[in-house]
Amino acid sequence: MKIVILGAAAGGGLPQWNCGCANCDAARQGRIPSLTQSSVAVSADGTDWAILNASPDIRMQLAATPALHPTGPRRMPLRAVLVTNGDIDHVAGLLTLRESQPFALFATAAIHDALAANPMMGALQPDIVPRRTLALDQTIDLLPGLTATLFAVPGKVPLYQEGEVVETGLMGETTVGVELRSAERRALYIPGCAEMPGWLKARISGADALLFDGTLWQDDEMIRMGLGKKTGRRMGHMAAQDSIASLADVPVGQRLFVHMNNSNPLTDPSSAESDEAERQGWRIGRDGMEIAL
Repeated sequence: MKIVILGAAAGGGLPQWNCGCANCDAARQGRIPSLTQSSVAVSADGTDWAILNASPDIRMQLAATPALHPTGPRRMPLRAVLVTNGDIDHVAGLLTLRESQPFALFATAAIHDALAANPMMGALQPDIVPRRTLALDQTIDLLPGLTATLFAVPGKVPLYQEGEVVETGLMGETTVGVELRSAERRALYIPGCAEMPGWLKARISGADALLFDGTLWQDDEMIRMGLGKKTGRRMGHMAAQDSIASLADVPVGQRLFVHMNNSNPLTDPSSAESDEAERQGWRIGRDGMEIAL
């Protein structure tokens, strides 16, 4: 199995266009790596590829990834796109992929409903991009030699669907993880997760690779930095330092943080938090990072 991290940042990327925090300024000045928004590519044979989550930065991500370049006039190695929730940073890139390019679009019924409610998504013509609805815990052939299974993880509905009361530990079709299998290898991609129940630890156990939600380092990080009024948990994300502690006794081949907010000190390779995460066996996802299993 081959996995390429196309974008390791949360919504807004790094630097975020309207943010002058220390990390964003450092990225603008080239002192720390810039990061595009959340997306990964996966393949079993290096020829046929699927993208998990289509970020608003998908055009530059495709251009920066030779394995995903066109193989001829209007011919692409892209065969499928699978989205794990309806968040804007995971679906806005679908509008970039509207150029009459055939691929299958996989999602749960709830996510497909959220997309269908936006008339702009009609530009992704259904006769060219067929919608494939996946039930939870249904295993499908995503690509030749590669299967995918969606499973619910604690989360919440997208921001644009929130009402007066927001349930942040919601279990259902709105926030899912992906279990990928190829031959004897197994990888889990979970870019959004609000908490770590015992059953999820059991599912993660023994995986060859885990790409996990690293949105914030500390739950109140954005409040303390004056960048927002919500905790990580209120946004549907558990703090990375809590994830490290929760999974400390769980055997995993490779463990990586993805979907990192611009406020997160993990985005700075020289930070004490990055050193701590690496001492605990975690790698920090970066754009273009390749994982071979």
